[in-house]
Amino acid sequence: MKEQRRDNKGRVLHTGESQRADGRYLYKYTDAFGKPQSVYSWKLTPTDTTPKGKRDKPSLRELEQQIKRDLEDGIDSKGKKMTLCQLYAKQNAQRANVKKSTQQGRKTLMRILEDDILGARSIDSIRLSDAKEWALRMKEKGYGYQTISNHKRSLNASFRIAIADDLVRKNPFDFKLNEVIEDDRTPRQALTEEQEEKLLSFASKDRVYKKYCDAIVILLKTGLRISEMCGLTRQDIDFENDVIHVDHQLLSSKETGYYIETPKTKSGVRDVPMSEEVKQAFERVTADKPKAKPIEIDGYSGFFFLNGKGCPMTSAYYTSTFARLVKKYNKCHEDSLPKITPHILRHTFCTRLANRNMNPKSLQYIMGHSNISITLNLYAHASMENVKAELRSMIA
Repeated sequence: MKEQRRDNKGRVLHTGESQRADGRYLYKYTDAFGKPQSVYSWKLTPTDTTPKGKRDKPSLRELEQQIKRDLEDGIDSKGKKMTLCQLYAKQNAQRANVKKSTQQGRKTLMRILEDDILGARSIDSIRLSDAKEWALRMKEKGYGYQTISNHKRSLNASFRIAIADDLVRKNPFDFKLNEVIEDDRTPRQALTEEQEEKLLSFASKDRVYKKYCDAIVILLKTGLRISEMCGLTRQDIDFENDVIHVDHQLLSSKETGYYIETPKTKSGVRDVPMSEEVKQAFERVTADKPKAKPIEIDGYSGFFFLNGKGCPMTSAYYTSTFARLVKKYNKCHEDSLPKITPHILRHTFCTRLANRNMNPKSLQYIMGHSNISITLNLYAHASMENVKAELRSMIA
């Protein structure tokens, strides 16, 4: 009978186990791909003590149990040791052909992960509590709820890929964020008709902000996204048929400067009808254009909305301009205006049409919403504003 192998304490070693001359234990096995692998530990069992000065880690028998469980479940014992940064990079590599805005978002999240302790952790070691602590750290660093939510969604998707590839069993980012940090986002509120009138009246008479009045009218009466309006060129406006052709948007970043981007979804490509008021606003913008050398961006030229230097306006410019406009109005009026952004004007347009009972599918088309649920959510918000009036009319 073959004599059983033992360690230096006289304990019987199992198949695949051995002890090196320096006292360290070794376990050899074959992984799911048929390749030989090995793991080491200074302890054979959990009750053993780690030699002084040596790094403490699970015992060899504990490592063996985990390896056997992984092999039974088809888990890739090598792949699960990749870091969170490596997993996120792998996910991004699988979808390389994305819009520039998405590329910038990916770079931002990668920088966040590289600066955080979680980024260097192996994906098999990340637990639900770790992911929640990451969200709390993000909040402490000053990131907003929506930003954290967007990044969490990306990491959730990364771990879904890891699960599909048999690298891990569970998704630590599959949790409700509002149960960890407070959702402090302020719900968008559409302007009332009275507020809309005050805004237009003040802008049209103010010496500084008068030149932005037509842009405000166009945003309020078309529901265009600000990047869509900034990207409009002479070819996009059909004055004969009173239609605005929308098939691109103008964006800008510190890294790349101006660039043209197509809509996120096919629904973003649409024809938006022009009212007479909007048509006249475009005609005034055309007449008041600064005389400067035409600028071309990604093959597009003849932009409507230009600054004094002849360069196209951007979303950031209008956002800061509207903030200053509201601040100036509130400084000299008791009936103050709320925060107004280009998107608030778009939201106001949608709410106004919803209140007037426009067909949801027609409104979805004009707004360029990819999903009717987005439009219906606005409907729910709008209908609550009119419920008292409707109820009175029904029971009168």
